[in-house]
Amino acid sequence: MELFLVLPIVVLVLVAGLQIVSVARARIELTGAVREGARVAATTPDPARAVEAVQAALSPRMREVTRVSVSRPSVVGRPATVSAVTRHSLGPPFPEDLGVDITAGASMLVER
Repeated sequence: MELFLVLPIVVLVLVAGLQIVSVARARIELTGAVREGARVAATTPDPARAVEAVQAALSPRMREVTRVSVSRPSVVGRPATVSAVTRHSLGPPFPEDLGVDITAGASMLVER
């Protein structure tokens, strides 16, 4: 009898834990991609190449929902900044439109 009272709570905690892991994985992936974009922005004067580097480092599913912005000064020694925002939907058993916005940013000094 007690099992039927506790089981829904245990399932809810398990699902919540899996969703937290999923959001953390997406955050790590986005952070790595933004760092790669910052490396390219620091060495290449074309901001579009930095955006391409970020998109290439992301999984195909994340590529579709991620917005990337690049700020690269032309002065050597100033920071080039790359930031990205993505919408991570939580998935089943949650509604499809329920999700979390994940942001990441990185900067590196312009080399040339």
